[in-house]
Amino acid sequence: MEDLRINSVERKEKVTIKVNGKDVIAYTGETLLAALIASGYKQLKKSPVLKEKRGGLCGMGVCYECLVTIDGEKNIRACMQDVRAGMEIGIEE
Repeated sequence: MEDLRINSVERKEKVTIKVNGKDVIAYTGETLLAALIASGYKQLKKSPVLKEKRGGLCGMGVCYECLVTIDGEKNIRACMQDVRAGMEIGIEE
């Protein structure tokens, strides 16, 4: 996937996380939601009833549209988690 980050922004340490088994580059200091969006992941889950595609909306922990699985733990808000090396992320496709 393409990197949608702004090139002029200085970043911290580059780390690798896994998203549905694929290596993704992220940077410490980013939220998981920011890293996912910057890496091209827009859909993170599907709505429970109609199975419509959902992605991060508010980015501050209010809407619960960015729920993902992190290291086997389900229903974690990606916008409230800082990136760390080796995270294993599961998103609905």
